[in-house]
Amino acid sequence: MDFFFNPKGIALIGATPNPLKGGHAILRNLRSGFDGGIYPVNPSYAEIEGMHCYPSILEVPDPVDLGIIFVPAPMVPGIVHECARRGIPGVMIESGGFAETGSSGSGLQKALKAIIEESDIRVWGPNCMGLVDTVKRYMFSFVTPSIWDMGLKQGKVSIIAQSGMLSGVFLIDLMTHGVMGVDKVCSIGNKVDVNECDVLEYLLDDNQTEAVCLYLESFNDGRRFYDLCRSAKKPVVLLKGGKSEKGAAAAMSHTASMAGNRTLIRGVMEQAGVIEADGFKQMADFGRCLARYPKVSEKASGRIAVLTYSGGSGIVSADCLDALGLKTAELSRTTLHQINSVSPEWMPVSNPVDLWPAVERNGVRKAYGTAMRAVCADPGVDGVLLHTFSGGFALENDIAEMDRIAKAAQKPMFCWLLGEREAARNYQQRAHDLGVPVFRELSRAAECIAAVFKKRPTVVEIADDEPPTPPELSENFDHVLKCETGALDEHVSKRILAECGIETVTEKLADDEDNAAFIAAQCGYPVVLKGLAPGKIHKTEEGLVKLGLRDENEVRQAYRSLSKAMGENGGIVLVQRQVPEGVELIAGLVRDPQFGPCVMVGIGGVMAEIIKDSVFAAAPLGKGEAMCLIGRLKNQKLLDGYRGFPAVDRKQLARTLVRLERLAESYGRIAEIDVNPLIATEAGLVSVDAAIVLADS
Repeated sequence: MDFFFNPKGIALIGATPNPLKGGHAILRNLRSGFDGGIYPVNPSYAEIEGMHCYPSILEVPDPVDLGIIFVPAPMVPGIVHECARRGIPGVMIESGGFAETGSSGSGLQKALKAIIEESDIRVWGPNCMGLVDTVKRYMFSFVTPSIWDMGLKQGKVSIIAQSGMLSGVFLIDLMTHGVMGVDKVCSIGNKVDVNECDVLEYLLDDNQTEAVCLYLESFNDGRRFYDLCRSAKKPVVLLKGGKSEKGAAAAMSHTASMAGNRTLIRGVMEQAGVIEADGFKQMADFGRCLARYPKVSEKASGRIAVLTYSGGSGIVSADCLDALGLKTAELSRTTLHQINSVSPEWMPVSNPVDLWPAVERNGVRKAYGTAMRAVCADPGVDGVLLHTFSGGFALENDIAEMDRIAKAAQKPMFCWLLGEREAARNYQQRAHDLGVPVFRELSRAAECIAAVFKKRPTVVEIADDEPPTPPELSENFDHVLKCETGALDEHVSKRILAECGIETVTEKLADDEDNAAFIAAQCGYPVVLKGLAPGKIHKTEEGLVKLGLRDENEVRQAYRSLSKAMGENGGIVLVQRQVPEGVELIAGLVRDPQFGPCVMVGIGGVMAEIIKDSVFAAAPLGKGEAMCLIGRLKNQKLLDGYRGFPAVDRKQLARTLVRLERLAESYGRIAEIDVNPLIATEAGLVSVDAAIVLADS
């Protein structure tokens, strides 16, 4: 990958003297900063702006290890083939007109893939805006050459964007507003070859990059992306497009690739330690804060001191922090005493610290300086949220002094700024030059503080009392899982789970009405009757479940009703002992095309789709990982026992999740496992309903 970022020589195929075309902008950008050989290629010109122009890539001299292609899409496969013949290791295709345009473009993209498979060439793009490196002043892109004159600043955040135009307009927005510097911006487009994983891996090893932000609509290799993020020593921020049904459809039309299961992706990213953003500006803000404070979360818990000039803004700050799981720090007696020394006697000091009376009494420099030194010296304070006003009221603090105090104490500082437009802009610029994160909205400041103090997932290894061996199934069920397809019925699914050591409800199949009554008496009332009809997994919605049957007469009536409901296609009736009420959970597994087997746990029962509290984790899953997964559910109080319900045995639940994963690992044709409900009783967890879905091949 290094030849994309540090080439010795670049051939620009599609160079032109026409200032209205992208090939001209790319050439100007190369000449403005690239210090290697530049070789324009266009058979229509002998020279361009005093530079010799070559008729073909085959005639370009050494050294050249990168080709940038900006010609009409139909010409591109032939040129890439010539680059491969020439021995150029990498090309960057900035032309559009490929899979994003429909069937004709998809054919061209397939042709590119065929060339890649037949040669060693690496291809970046197509349909992208290339690469900008602010440190080296490399601009391998047709973005406007004037960005260097518009205030583009160096920074420690690198950005990977699947959308080409987004990377360009984002650059312009960042530099003209002066709120953030960047290291590298990488527009990867349709990802015919080089994808987000290739670029991410490079940036994670790049000495100039402290944090990586990504905007992605799809994953080319979700498992590799997960592994990279999980082992990353640098913060990774992800904005994933295509979260909604409409967004996913738009993403597929944009890049012709799958958007993926949103809930599953969120869970796997959480497991990998990725910080997810909900918008472009939030992604950038997360990135710049994490680049400034990349390792804070390893040693601090998020106890924040708020220094403000307004009681009202202090209250709102506390609310914002609390909503995100942060705390306003309990200040020590020493800290309170020091701040009291600059405050009037009538003003009691607490956190948030209202400094306006102290400013009136001593001036802004002494009031803010004393308070900042006091809270930064307090071992109970992990970070500071500084409120400032610029342009009036004599409230503008010395941001350089505030930064020096915070740095000396190794306490991260965040600044919320209001004020007159030009004065506030100047203050923000000074803060930016110092690297201090400044925000114009309190809620965004709190979000970024939460991102900085967010703990990476830590898995506590739990001694396993059973070896991680494949389940030993009977010959019959081994054959079923290896040979059948589609959804197995509930009874067969649960018998397989039982052989894996997962507790299931007592039940039997009934051949007729008399047999159903006999089995019910054996199970002991109350009982449940279910109709197992071919292809009908969601039996409750189909009216195929009869609950709370308390005598033989009710069982017989239920049997007749279910037989009628199953109709001509037939089916069979299952008689179950009714499990006592308890917390209803859902457990399962899905074999995701990007991330492989992923285990799921959540609040289940008929309310599962309404409550929507479920979390995913990528396999392999040990008990420690399973316990961590359970701990990510929002409704922990339900698991602890609620309104007389027994508490969930978390260790048994973790063991169940591990056994589901091992079953799927042993039988690769298992596409899904759904256990719902999995009821927590006084005696432990019981699987009441389940379905195993097998792939066709």
